[in-house]
Amino acid sequence: MDSKYLTVSSITRYLKAKFDSDDNLRLVYLKGEISNIKYHTTGHIYFSIKDDLSKINAIMFSSNAKKLLFKPQDGSKVLITGRISIYEQTGGYQIYVDEMIEDGIGNLYIAYEKLKKDLEKEGLFDKKYKKQIPKIPNRVGVVTAKTGAAIKDIMSTIKRRFPICEVILFPSLVQGDSAKEDIVRNIEMAQNYNLDVLIVGRGGGSIEDLWPFNEEIVARAIFASKVPIISAVGHEIDFTIADYVADMRAPTPTGAAEMAVPNLSDLINLINNLKIRLNESINKKVNYQKLLLDSIKGSYALKNPLIMYENKKQKLDILLDNLNKILIKKCDTLKHNLEILKKSYILNNPNLLYKDKKVKLNNLIDKLELINPLGLLKKGYSLTYSDGKVLNKINNVNVNDILTIKIYDGIIKATVKDVEENKND
Repeated sequence: MDSKYLTVSSITRYLKAKFDSDDNLRLVYLKGEISNIKYHTTGHIYFSIKDDLSKINAIMFSSNAKKLLFKPQDGSKVLITGRISIYEQTGGYQIYVDEMIEDGIGNLYIAYEKLKKDLEKEGLFDKKYKKQIPKIPNRVGVVTAKTGAAIKDIMSTIKRRFPICEVILFPSLVQGDSAKEDIVRNIEMAQNYNLDVLIVGRGGGSIEDLWPFNEEIVARAIFASKVPIISAVGHEIDFTIADYVADMRAPTPTGAAEMAVPNLSDLINLINNLKIRLNESINKKVNYQKLLLDSIKGSYALKNPLIMYENKKQKLDILLDNLNKILIKKCDTLKHNLEILKKSYILNNPNLLYKDKKVKLNNLIDKLELINPLGLLKKGYSLTYSDGKVLNKINNVNVNDILTIKIYDGIIKATVKDVEENKND
């Protein structure tokens, strides 16, 4: 009987499976107003989306929440992309949000993404173009509005951290249709002031307020700047095109000031520590040299320099004696060899060596005569040529050919009257 009844968890799992397998719920585009928003310490965002008649719970995990270009609040009108499923513990259905933009600014978001993609492809975001921010600047420039929280935060932070640094403000429009041209003009002007670093930015605001920093001409002016630029636009969650192009991105104007200048007290502590280490190193070196000097002063050679000289002189005498012995021995050997040569049989009887060489020469001449072709001609042999070639076969001659016959003492020209080949019986 009990087998007919389902558990709550089983029916919830069944419904969840139905939701997850429905293609219409896997990708949902939802429009509505945010309410009951809660930012969890994990970075996840919990809220509800409602219209005039209904409401649905929503969650946006931290990995997607980091990509937001604005800070959602209760009452925000939004456009959401996500999937709908059931959370098993509560049995309630909710939307898992992948992307969220403010309603009414969809076109701005599309333009932002397109420009970002184009500039990234062109290489304006590449790390190889990023310039180093000087660790200890003498002069810092700031392009921002002359009034407002941004310039106050930057000035107070620099004054607190590094009061000896000079700050030059380039007052600029940072909001509205004319802001982009004004920002570009001030960035270009700042190139002529021998700055070590330039902060460009403004305080927080809506995407429309921050839009001048998403303009292409501003991005290209930042990229072309010879002075390293720190971008400081909006709050930590706000990302603009200027942030990607700049040499360094700060989460806030205060953060930009902290990146631009060091903390003077930290530098003083560092210098004091270096002075201590330097003094310790110098003292250690001086003490070592003192010990070395004392060692030299107490050395035997320094106390008894004449004894060292006498030792070297005695060693030189020994070396000279050894050298003389070697030379005498070498001369005796050469004299002995010379006496042996004087007494040699060949040296005393040089004619014997001449006669032996003469006999060998005559033998060689006789051998050459045996193979000399002129010697054979002298005995009555001859050489016959046809067309300049030695004639050695009967097939190479014809009747009426003119032959050249070489004998010992001359040449005979002859005409062939008949040709007769040897016949083997």
